[in-house]
Amino acid sequence: MRNIILLLRPQQWVKNTFIFLPLFFHGDLANVQMLINAVIAFFCYSFAASSIYCFNDIYDVAADRKHPKKCKRPIASGAVSIPQAYGLMALMLFLSLNLAFWTLGNSSMQVIGVICFYYLMNIAYCVKLKQIALVDVFIIAIGFVLRVILGGVVNAILLSHWIVLMTFLLALFLAFAKRRDDVVLYQETGMLPRKNVNRYNLDFMNQALTIVSAVTLVAYVMYTVSDDVMKQFNSHYIYLTTVFVLAGILRYLQITIVDVKSGSPTKVLMKDRFVQLCIVGWVISFLILIYL
Repeated sequence: MRNIILLLRPQQWVKNTFIFLPLFFHGDLANVQMLINAVIAFFCYSFAASSIYCFNDIYDVAADRKHPKKCKRPIASGAVSIPQAYGLMALMLFLSLNLAFWTLGNSSMQVIGVICFYYLMNIAYCVKLKQIALVDVFIIAIGFVLRVILGGVVNAILLSHWIVLMTFLLALFLAFAKRRDDVVLYQETGMLPRKNVNRYNLDFMNQALTIVSAVTLVAYVMYTVSDDVMKQFNSHYIYLTTVFVLAGILRYLQITIVDVKSGSPTKVLMKDRFVQLCIVGWVISFLILIYL
């Protein structure tokens, strides 16, 4: 059972909380039915993501067996057989699509459409696209945008261009930070964590992180002072939340460039107290401004 759980990577499901952003920004977190819909969408997406993790580990099994760390993965180590992994992959996809079809009513087909697009995109990513420099990080960022789109679709919430843009930029920032760790590993050991890592170098990654983090911050500031947003939330103080965004970005840059520990955004989120405080502070400040 432990190896099956490791294969499904439930700890990565935390990334799917982006599905709740449309509900949060729309001011409807207290709407029980909409919240239930978002929770169902969260599990639909998470099951599909776990199915993709199975496929990825099946497809990469030969390379993983030669990798000093990835050789311990359930399939690469032989703890889970390839036929078992295929069965688990099919089961998780079946659960994802059927949960959406039988529980989400009028939005079910749209949700299934988003999940199928995500699924096919990630199959292409596992097979080919992750080997192409730049394309790989953009695919990761698009995956986060799809999470937000799903959160809007499931509750018929019209997404603003701001939430889509900022989600894409933040995800792109995290993806570049993750790739920078791969570049450092390659330069220090000569080992290629990914086939496309030799198409990056530290100078490029540092400049990319600087550009994307700056654009992300500017986009957020423009969002907080836009007339539409101030009217929507009936507040002229949304800009005050910028302090948490700035602090969070700077801390993540510190983790990436100084500590060189940004290889897993999920681990950073789960373990770094400063990042956690920034997120909690941002959420609380927004809750006060939107809901009180």
